[in-house]
Amino acid sequence: MLEKESDIIERWISEDIRKHMYRGKAIIVMGPRQCGKTTLLNQLFDAGQQMLYLNCDDARDRQALEAKSIAALKSLVGSNKLVLIDEAQRVNDIGLSLKMMVDNIPGIQVIATGSSSFELANRINEPMTGRKYEYYLHPFAQQELAEHYGSWNEQKLLNRRLIFGSYPDIVKSPGEEADLLNLLVGSYLFKDVFMFQDLRRPELLDKLLRALALQVSSEVSYTELARLTGTDHNTIQRYIHLLEQAYVIFRLYNYSRNKRNEIKKSRKIYFWDNGVRNSLIDDFRQTELRDDIGKLWENFLVSERMKYLANNRIHRGSFFWRNIHQSEIDYLETYEDKLEAYEMKWNPRRKAAASAFLRQYSAAQVNMVHSENYPVFLGFG
Repeated sequence: MLEKESDIIERWISEDIRKHMYRGKAIIVMGPRQCGKTTLLNQLFDAGQQMLYLNCDDARDRQALEAKSIAALKSLVGSNKLVLIDEAQRVNDIGLSLKMMVDNIPGIQVIATGSSSFELANRINEPMTGRKYEYYLHPFAQQELAEHYGSWNEQKLLNRRLIFGSYPDIVKSPGEEADLLNLLVGSYLFKDVFMFQDLRRPELLDKLLRALALQVSSEVSYTELARLTGTDHNTIQRYIHLLEQAYVIFRLYNYSRNKRNEIKKSRKIYFWDNGVRNSLIDDFRQTELRDDIGKLWENFLVSERMKYLANNRIHRGSFFWRNIHQSEIDYLETYEDKLEAYEMKWNPRRKAAASAFLRQYSAAQVNMVHSENYPVFLGFG
């Protein structure tokens, strides 16, 4: 069922998707469950347009798309010009079906969504070479929320975003955030990991997620994580890779130009959504009561910055920096020949300590991002 127009928060990528429609290529939208992919499909559908909608959680729709003949797919599409395929990762050989439609049914636009990159990407990459545009949809970005609610109104909701994050159901259900987040984390978010991967120890995933949540915004050691969870380094590496592909976490690596006193192989792990992180440790206390506000603030800023860069198709390298003397910079971006550094402080009166970094990279710019100036950093100031 379509939402009322006034209730729909426009996704930033929708305009770019529209620009690429009807160019003879499929459009693939990937992202975690419950992040709004079905609503995005609704936004791309114009009233009066001939449209076929297929929900691949439905066995009959899956079977129809698994037909391996051009004639069967043409019969399925009929006179429709727009074909929307939801949860496409459920279809065997979906890439081959998409290729056959794109190559043999002129004038149509196929848009497929999927909630797990390890499934959808593996099934479409080879058959769809040169035949697709790819997009990633995450929970709402601050830029999108500010566009809908107004910049000042969104800034007043900052504490709520830090605690509960920005999954669509959570944003639209004030007062129910904790219950909905626990339902999301307990029932939906990791469904694809368990469905498509041979995880012989699901309890290990729970232990690892909690350990990562407690260490968010800090450097992590796979060896230490293995010790904490009672497993080995290779298993930790595999599970972290799966969680990245399920759009739960992402890694940043240490920036180095092979300086002798820099650490070259360390990494930080962040969650795409603060609310998911807080649900994993069962901590929804308000910001003024927390001793982890610095971690929450950094996770929020880095994840929101990554959404901003992706949504606006801005291509930059993202890193952090630390040397062997424990001097560090929270976040760096590289592009062209430029190096921009950011220190993230919840308290605007705190000062950045960047002298060690500037001694090595004197041409770099160092910026402070705090609770009073963060909108500019996230694209809505």
